[in-house]
Amino acid sequence: MKIKTLGVAAFLLAGANSVQAQSFDVSDIRVEGLQRVSAASVFNAFPISASDRVDERELAEAARNLFATGLFEDVSLAREGEVLIIQVVERPTIARLNISGNEQLSEQDLRNGLKESGLSEGQVLELSTLEEIQRELEGVYQAQGRYSANIDAEVEEVDEGRVQVNITINEGEIAKIRQINIVGNQAFDDDTLRDVFELNDRPGRFFGWFSSDEYSRSALSGDIERLRSYYLDRGYVNFEVTSTQVSISPDKSEIFVTINVDEGAQYRVGNIRFAGDLQIGENEARQLLEVQSGEIFSRQDVNASAEALRSRLGAEGFAFAEVEGVPEQSTDGKTVDLVVAVDAGRRAYVRRIQFVGNTTTQDEVLRREMIQMEGAPASTESITQSRQRLERLGFFSQVEVDTQPVAGEPDKLDVTYNVEEQPSGSVSASVGFSQSAGVIYGAALAQNNFLGTGNRVNIGAQRSDTFTSVNFGFTDPYWTLDGISRGYNVFYRETDYADSDISTYSTDAYGAGINFGYPVSELSRLNFGASLEDISVKTYFDTASEIRRYVEDQGDDAQSLKLTASWTRNNLNRGIMPTDGSYQRVSLETGVPGSDAEYYKLRMRAQQLYPLGEDWSLKFSGNLGYADTLGTNEPFPFYENFYSGGLGSVRGFTSNTLGQRTTPAREGGRDRTMGGNVLVEGSAEVLFPMPFIEDRRSFQTSLFLDAGNTFLTDCYDVLDEDAGRQECSSGVDLGDLRYSVGVGLSWLTPVGPLTFSVAEPLNDESGDDTQFFQFSLGQTF
Repeated sequence: MKIKTLGVAAFLLAGANSVQAQSFDVSDIRVEGLQRVSAASVFNAFPISASDRVDERELAEAARNLFATGLFEDVSLAREGEVLIIQVVERPTIARLNISGNEQLSEQDLRNGLKESGLSEGQVLELSTLEEIQRELEGVYQAQGRYSANIDAEVEEVDEGRVQVNITINEGEIAKIRQINIVGNQAFDDDTLRDVFELNDRPGRFFGWFSSDEYSRSALSGDIERLRSYYLDRGYVNFEVTSTQVSISPDKSEIFVTINVDEGAQYRVGNIRFAGDLQIGENEARQLLEVQSGEIFSRQDVNASAEALRSRLGAEGFAFAEVEGVPEQSTDGKTVDLVVAVDAGRRAYVRRIQFVGNTTTQDEVLRREMIQMEGAPASTESITQSRQRLERLGFFSQVEVDTQPVAGEPDKLDVTYNVEEQPSGSVSASVGFSQSAGVIYGAALAQNNFLGTGNRVNIGAQRSDTFTSVNFGFTDPYWTLDGISRGYNVFYRETDYADSDISTYSTDAYGAGINFGYPVSELSRLNFGASLEDISVKTYFDTASEIRRYVEDQGDDAQSLKLTASWTRNNLNRGIMPTDGSYQRVSLETGVPGSDAEYYKLRMRAQQLYPLGEDWSLKFSGNLGYADTLGTNEPFPFYENFYSGGLGSVRGFTSNTLGQRTTPAREGGRDRTMGGNVLVEGSAEVLFPMPFIEDRRSFQTSLFLDAGNTFLTDCYDVLDEDAGRQECSSGVDLGDLRYSVGVGLSWLTPVGPLTFSVAEPLNDESGDDTQFFQFSLGQTF
């Protein structure tokens, strides 16, 4: 039977010769040309079924629907009697997709994006999709300023019905900004306004790496917004950027930017009034404002005022308060009245407080730090202070707080503290050997969050041929529910240096103590303690003359009852590696009357940190100490002296070596220091993040300048035969301070904090012990 082509449908879709076709009843439908596509897919997309009566228009529409599936390059319809024949030519499928030349965009990101756009291995290839993808990729690179980027796509036939698509990317170079022109500015000159921009058309010759002359669309948008803020913060309420033109050089390597502005007039603040539900006294609200009548209008000050009011209302329990400063131009044309619109909303209450991430630390330990209570009005101040208290514990590298309204209860919210635990102590075991001490072995545990209870435990033991040391300490920071702490410690140290030359003297000591702490405010607490100690001193052939004379006059054994008191204020933002806040501590220790050694030691420590930007801070530290005997003419016990030098003190000098030199024994012992009863130390540091380190809360680097030394207000007596050899100068001379500069690094490792420094002394003198590199593992920061 003769096959008759249905011309109109074929002409519309496949360009076949047109042959007139009349309406007819379809008895059957046959599909020809299928290879991979199933017949079911064709029939699902083709709206005509057997027994339908169709005309030319309906056939054309049906063919269009089938072609729209994107599965076929050509669709034509033919008729064989009453049988409708669908003739198709399938599009090829993508056997392989090759991408080359990409550096700025990862291959995986490109493949994911291409797949979402319909281009991936195994899919049917549509040339229109490929062309669209080329244009989109070029747009992505142009947004980065790479106007010379070129995307080339080639299709190669692999075998019948399958092709390979090769996408070759030439990313090109980022176009440099050749010129930024600002047109219409009268109040500020071009150089002043260009300083507002992060983009720069003239980077410095020597410091050009700190500025950017590489164009990107997003960077320009950010700079335009900064320009707008600059004018709004200086009273130009009606400032507008009327247009922005970006042109490119013929070789697509240089960009010319022109920004047209309309400054408008400068306005001052007129009347300030409040509107809405203020909830606090108007006088108090006005004191919170950063903007005052008569001042030049500043959008930044208006926003700061709104934030201060919002925070104040939040402290009263209005957690969802909305505050907005709305300027209204006055009739005089020179001022704007400020309307502070306040919508306090309903007072919110905390339904539940939850903690997430504390896999080791018990919930009770976190909950007892909460100032915000469940069932109480939700105070943003209390919620924030609770977060700060958790950070100051030192158990967590990060604490974030999230507040969520309770569904169906608009006056309630849930508070969730997300914490990330970090090592809060150290565990160590060691075995060593030295010629002087023989085999040395020991173990130590220092844990500020013992078994997740929040209790502090210190246990240590060491043993060698020449010494034995055992110590134990325990502190419960919440001995009572209101935050009174109790701690106790016991220790025993025995030395035997009779057959060694590793020290000019040694001490054997044992003792025990107890202490209590009492919180006096949110940031401050008092501590009181008492301890009993017995100490005996041994001298050797090379012991310094001052120590020998002290032992002859005062004896080689002393029992003391020590009382201690201290005041501490901690406003640091974190317990470990802080970047903001302050810390002060004043402590007094006394050997009470009746003890073999009657003395007092006063010590003051302080830290102040100023944030300079993201992860940058300026840190100042000070450490002062003064000690003397209590109302007697006896010399101050040398074993209670302050020492200086080393990590945590004056880096670059060997630990505990700074101070007045002793008088060496005639037998040839070398002169050393035995510290001093006066301590002066200070440090200035710039804390900065280490590049390429993501977890910056456990890794901190610094540039530092250290200064310090110890002094004697009175020289110790020496043996009579050494009186002519003593070279001691008493008194405090700040000109004798030692200085050093260097780089320090602190890293919170899984086995404890690691600290090291590389330092260079600036004014070391003959006899000073210096160390260029110093480190410690397991000490508390």
